Amino acid sequence: MGKYLRLRQICLVAPELEPAVADIRAILGVAPCYHDPNVAPFGLVNAVFPIGYSFLEVVAPVADATTAGRFLERSGGRGGYMVIIDCDDPERRQSHAAALGIRIAHVSDHGDYLGVQLHPRDCRAAMIELNRTAGGDDIAGPYHPAGPGWPAPVWPGQARMQAKTLLEAELESPDPAGLAAHWARILERPVTSDGPDPVIVLDVGVLRFLPAPMGTAECLAGLRIAVADPEQVCAAASARGYAVTGGSFHCYGVRISPLAAA
Repeated sequence: MGKYLRLRQICLVAPELEPAVADIRAILGVAPCYHDPNVAPFGLVNAVFPIGYSFLEVVAPVADATTAGRFLERSGGRGGYMVIIDCDDPERRQSHAAALGIRIAHVSDHGDYLGVQLHPRDCRAAMIELNRTAGGDDIAGPYHPAGPGWPAPVWPGQARMQAKTLLEAELESPDPAGLAAHWARILERPVTSDGPDPVIVLDVGVLRFLPAPMGTAECLAGLRIAVADPEQVCAAASARGYAVTGGSFHCYGVRISPLAAA
């Protein structure tokens, strides 16, 4: 495939894993495809849900004083934690980020996989991870964070799932244009516009930058997800106790906007 830069995964933090799994399963009609044992050394458990060829991950702390747990406390329960982008060249992008003064928070190297996490305070709004899986240049091929069996045991069931495509991640800031320009420098992609909103268009997926409500900090605030039936998704969210306003609802600290799949 050559060069690529794709919005591949979003990571949320929840206080407990099982209630989050039950909610996401009921609302978005997706089941976890993987529970990653590699998060255990960080005092976490997780579940990874397929959304088309992209993924929604939820992590929850099971130990004291975890980084994710402290993040949840600082954010007041706003759980948008990480924007994960797969690419062909994470090593070069790691060097580029360091040259910009962006600290490297963590590097995961499993031989067939390299993941580079950039420090969230330097990224602003959310942590950025850049990763590559051997054979993953084909978006239908392997993707290490989704487990060793992806996609063979999961993909045939996708046709029956509500959630079809992770379209966009929404990041809020008192200065959305400034945040967009900062992320554009990190990702080496231009800022364009979609109506009043600055956006960064990736090879798969879009990063949208929105004004933050008065008095709130920069954050990963929302997801736009293509689904089979937006009304059914909103009805399922309402049935689980989530208030639906204008076709969107907040779930584990982020705004979910279900849009009709093409």
